[in-house]
Amino acid sequence: MAHVKIWIHAVWGTKNRHRYLTKEIREKVISHIKQNAKQKGIYIDSVNGYDEHLHCLLSLNADISIAKAMQLIKGESAFWINKEKITSTKFEWAVEYYAASVSESVLPKVRAYIKNQEEHHKKTTFQEEYEEFIKNYPF
Repeated sequence: MAHVKIWIHAVWGTKNRHRYLTKEIREKVISHIKQNAKQKGIYIDSVNGYDEHLHCLLSLNADISIAKAMQLIKGESAFWINKEKITSTKFEWAVEYYAASVSESVLPKVRAYIKNQEEHHKKTTFQEEYEEFIKNYPF
């Protein structure tokens, strides 16, 4: 049996950066994402975000790709949000997402960064944050 542990920091936003994720809605969505991911065998270490996006620190096993994990997390959560009428209008995630591998040595720093999203976004917009990720970690 393979033993695989790959840490991924993933970030994804709402379609058109619509600010659906008020604190109350965000808490419900995060709780659901954690529960659903566990059922699908995806280990989520940390997840948090702000009004129009989420950050997630997750660990992949040998049976799942990043694309599949994101499909399961984003697709199922959007379906659930709409089915449960969590938002007043139709909810959609943006198609794109950001994902980068994370070294074990920086896990505490990534966890802290994810945990402090509300404070972070008092100073920096999601667009500025996304551009910084792309600049600092180009493909």
